[in-house]
Amino acid sequence: MESCSILPLSQLSVFLPKANRSRDYPSRSWKQRTSRVARFRCQKMYVPGFGEASPEAKAANNLHNFFTYVAVRIVAAQLESYNPEAYEELMEFLSRHSLNDGDKFCADLMRESPRHKGLALRILEVRSAYCKHDFEWDNLKRLACKMVEESNTGLMRDFVLETSHVEGEN
Repeated sequence: MESCSILPLSQLSVFLPKANRSRDYPSRSWKQRTSRVARFRCQKMYVPGFGEASPEAKAANNLHNFFTYVAVRIVAAQLESYNPEAYEELMEFLSRHSLNDGDKFCADLMRESPRHKGLALRILEVRSAYCKHDFEWDNLKRLACKMVEESNTGLMRDFVLETSHVEGEN
C-alpha cells in the first residue's frame, strides 16, 4: 500500500534556501553557505526509532556478537582435537554463560581462571582474524539483498493469490 502526504506551502519553505541567507553568515564563503542546503538533498531514508544508534550501528553490534560466537565455535573445534581438557573447560563455561553479549562472555571467561584467560585471549584473536580476513562482506550484502528480494516477491505473490481468488464458473 502506498502512502502520500501533501505539505502545505507554508511548510515547504523549510527545504528551500532563503534569498537573503548571505546576510545571516556574512563571514562565510558562498560554498560554505550552500553546503548547508546540500545536506537536505540526501537520498538516504530516515529511519526513526533507533535512538542513539543507526540501523547500521545496531547491525554492526549484532555482527560483533556473532563473530564472538563464530570464534568460540572455531576455538572449540580446535581444542576438541588437540586439547580435550581445555575443550571440556570451555564447554562447561559455555553451559553457565550466555554468548548473547560477546564482550561480556569474553570478560567473564578471562576472569574465571588463568587457564580460562588463555582461552579468552585465543577467542579474541580468532574473532579479530575472522572479521578482518575470513568473513565475506560482499557475500553478506549479496545474500541479504537476495533474501529481501525473494521474500518480498514471495509475500506479494501469496497476497495476490489470496486476494484475487476467482470463483469457479458454474
